[in-house]
Amino acid sequence: MTRKQKKVLIRIIISALLVAALSLIPIENTYVRAGLFLIPYLIIGYDILKKALLGIVHGEVFDENFLMAVATVGAIALGEYVEGTAVMLFYQIGELFQSYAVGKSRRNITQLMDIRPDYANVERDGELVQVDPDEVEPGSVITVQPGEKVPIDGVIVSGSSSLNTSALTGESLPREANEGDEVISGCVNMSGVLRIRTTKPFGESTVSKILDLVENSSMKKSRSENFITRFAKYYTPAVCFGALALAVLPPMFNLIAGRSAGWSQWLIRALTTLVISCPCALVISIPLSFFGGIGGASAKGILVKGSNYLEALSKTTYVVCDKTGTLTKGVFEVTHIEPADGFSEKELLKTAAYAEHYSNHPISKSLKEAYGGPIDADRISDVEEIGGHGVTAVVEGRKTAVGNVKLMKRLNIAYQTPQAAGTEVHVVIDGKYAGYILISDVVKPNAKAAIAAMRAAGVKHIVMLTGDAKSAAEAAADELGVDMVKSELLPEDKVNEVEALLAAKSGKENLAFVGDGINDAPVLSRADLGIAMGAMGADAAIEAADIVLMDDDPEKIATAIGISRKTLRIVYQNIVFALAVKLICLILGAAGSLNMWWAVFADVGVMIIAVLNATRALRYDKHII
Repeated sequence: MTRKQKKVLIRIIISALLVAALSLIPIENTYVRAGLFLIPYLIIGYDILKKALLGIVHGEVFDENFLMAVATVGAIALGEYVEGTAVMLFYQIGELFQSYAVGKSRRNITQLMDIRPDYANVERDGELVQVDPDEVEPGSVITVQPGEKVPIDGVIVSGSSSLNTSALTGESLPREANEGDEVISGCVNMSGVLRIRTTKPFGESTVSKILDLVENSSMKKSRSENFITRFAKYYTPAVCFGALALAVLPPMFNLIAGRSAGWSQWLIRALTTLVISCPCALVISIPLSFFGGIGGASAKGILVKGSNYLEALSKTTYVVCDKTGTLTKGVFEVTHIEPADGFSEKELLKTAAYAEHYSNHPISKSLKEAYGGPIDADRISDVEEIGGHGVTAVVEGRKTAVGNVKLMKRLNIAYQTPQAAGTEVHVVIDGKYAGYILISDVVKPNAKAAIAAMRAAGVKHIVMLTGDAKSAAEAAADELGVDMVKSELLPEDKVNEVEALLAAKSGKENLAFVGDGINDAPVLSRADLGIAMGAMGADAAIEAADIVLMDDDPEKIATAIGISRKTLRIVYQNIVFALAVKLICLILGAAGSLNMWWAVFADVGVMIIAVLNATRALRYDKHII
């Protein structure tokens, strides 16, 4: 409990004890009784009265503080001292409970905020010096000791350790890291000393991007939240004028009819309706539900950039996935080398590795790893990367082209079609076809389970789009069991395919695209919802996405859908419950069948029940969609 919450709790206890004591003591003098009850009333309600006055001064009259102030001051003015003070007392109890619930909802996100490193260890004059992470330039070597957070993304140059990534990915098991492995900021080094060469400035590192995403998530409200905000804007003034009419019109009709006006009776009814109609349960519980859903998702390693995206995810029936790095590991291995007449396997592989030397594409890495030898960059010149096709270069004085079937067609080169499945890399040397290399990607172990989980979550159409060769794409699609696969696509082709799917779906359905590469950024932006693989995904993809999966686990797609649907169910439950109870109580209150104590339940009681229900969004059982 925070210091502010403790102060409110002390005020509640003191005020409650004074009200209880004064209720038991018989005090005949009305003025003395009123003066004594004002003490606990002001102790518990001075801040509400202050907020109400400030609201009037600033032109923001109609809010819950104004309703509480008018209702309780009016009750005390009519001699209902216990009721007036009790309404303020229970309102503050409800506010305290709501504050505690919000604090509990923030806990997951607060834990996520703890990943921010305070310093980085840089070696200077033979000693480790702690510096601000912002001061560390890319390419610097930093030291991370056991128990410290990795401050900046980089590659391990020496040492090995176990890394705790739970704050980033929600994964409780530590991850082993060795020399040459990439590490992301925000992990906690659990054992050995690591020396890491930084690859990014701190402002562009994983930890900075995550903190920025979380801090800005509350800025993007869902339709439900915007509806409640607009609803309260008109609802509260309408209720105030309705209460005023209830206090004035019936007594005036009584006077016209020659009966007793009954001013006090109708005024109490009007004040009771004011308390009943306070929109706290809706205004508080709806944003709290979404906040809880976002917090619960972050605990699972799923970052949602706003509650509007959480709401959109609940209506997702189409999921379109990139293949490499999303459903497959993105770890390619050379499985077959087929040289053409006049060329050897060794020559073919060496030429391909040299031509791809400057590329960081997974296929390029696999070619260089299969070659295994040193590459002399001085023997490479005139390198040109052709997006979606391949690379041309001059290798050891010979014009070389390395790429897919589209590149062969573009160069008008007759090529050999492989019989086995895999990604084809064709090689041309000095205008002659030199042969092909087959590379196979490995399907993620849980990818098939992820597809099944998405279907169980209500996804009707699962589509795979890839730039890979048709044979490799269809082999992966058959293994995974997707509904449709489109292969050999350029980035603009993926956008066109998604456009066609968007046109085919109904207006109430949403389409989510899942990807991790730079070339996925346009289609991530075009889809109703973009989901990026965050651990090893490209920065452009993470920036363009609405939701980021921090551990690259495709099963988290179904988990995110489940969390969103549970959150929306809670939101609708709270809206229906709060409005139904308030409508019934308003009718009975206006008829004089409910007193101020029932009004307290209709306001504070409903708010507490709604807030309790909202906190359920923090917890998610994947078996309940």
